[in-house]
Amino acid sequence: MLLEEFDYTLPVELIAQRPLAERDASRIMVLDRAVKGWRDRSFAEIPQLLQPGDLLVFNNTRVFPARLLGRRRGITSQPVGKNNPAQRGYLTGETELLLTRQESEDIWQGLVHPGRKVRTGEVLVFGENELEAEILDRGDLGLRRARLRARSGTIEEAIDRLGHVPLPPYVQRGDEAADRSAYQTVYAKVRGAVAAPTAGLHFTQRVLGALAARGVETCEITLHVGLGTFQPVRVKEIENHHMESERYEISDAAAAAINCALGQGRRVIAVGTTSARTLESAANQEGHVAPGRGETRLFIFPGFAFRIVGGLLTNFHLPKSSLLMLVSALAGKDFVISAYQHAVEARYRFYSYGDCMLIL
Repeated sequence: MLLEEFDYTLPVELIAQRPLAERDASRIMVLDRAVKGWRDRSFAEIPQLLQPGDLLVFNNTRVFPARLLGRRRGITSQPVGKNNPAQRGYLTGETELLLTRQESEDIWQGLVHPGRKVRTGEVLVFGENELEAEILDRGDLGLRRARLRARSGTIEEAIDRLGHVPLPPYVQRGDEAADRSAYQTVYAKVRGAVAAPTAGLHFTQRVLGALAARGVETCEITLHVGLGTFQPVRVKEIENHHMESERYEISDAAAAAINCALGQGRRVIAVGTTSARTLESAANQEGHVAPGRGETRLFIFPGFAFRIVGGLLTNFHLPKSSLLMLVSALAGKDFVISAYQHAVEARYRFYSYGDCMLIL
């Protein structure tokens, strides 16, 4: 299939720049795959849109302030002397380091901007020399490996103090204090994501209570959102696209709940594309979910045979993105593109802080 088949036109003013004052005040488009139709509803109605016995699977990953803004420390080549600034180094050139994956206590992978100017061996400094990152080497797709050092306290504490919320680039503003809670699901627990599983941003404790009262079951799994989720598709034929790996974990209790629902013929509805990829990555030949930890590079596009996921709650995604391809795999490309065209005409809000879609 060609990348161009997953394109659509989106007026820039429909890209949500801020969350709504009330999370559950967002809109939801309900897609019925059986009749190839849709309905426009309010997200607060989701308990009535689901059936008793449905199982919602949440991704409980927690976003951390992974975006570090600092400067390069240049070291002179002159011998170190009493009046030589090489004793302390000098700061030059503003630089951004987006942490994407932790390898060990102090070794991280990350993206550097501007990347071409930062070479192996250089040191990036953040805050008042509170945290520094020594660039160790360079990997694929512009990734760097860096050794982090905190002047006092732990590295994690320094990141939390100095880091910024890694809002996606289509949010055309700097992060604000409110984003630390707004760009986080109410059920987030396990630290490690560099982007929010945004389908979950609509849930409130009020909605969760209403779902329980309706008889809708829930469970939680973990996939730490990283490069694999938002990496652009750069190939003409999408079958040639390769995903970057992301870490996931499914507990014994979550696997038991999912397999029980499947065994009883109840719907397993993934909350977000990250949950969907995790469930399908952990599926065995018998169509059950295996508990445990792992890494997934699973790329889901039309033609994929779903074994676990019977429904999906998801936000609206960028044109030509792997996420739009996953949604198209579940509901059908032409149907999804038509639904997106309706969403544009109906003035839905798009992307991370926008509205959502429920595919049943």
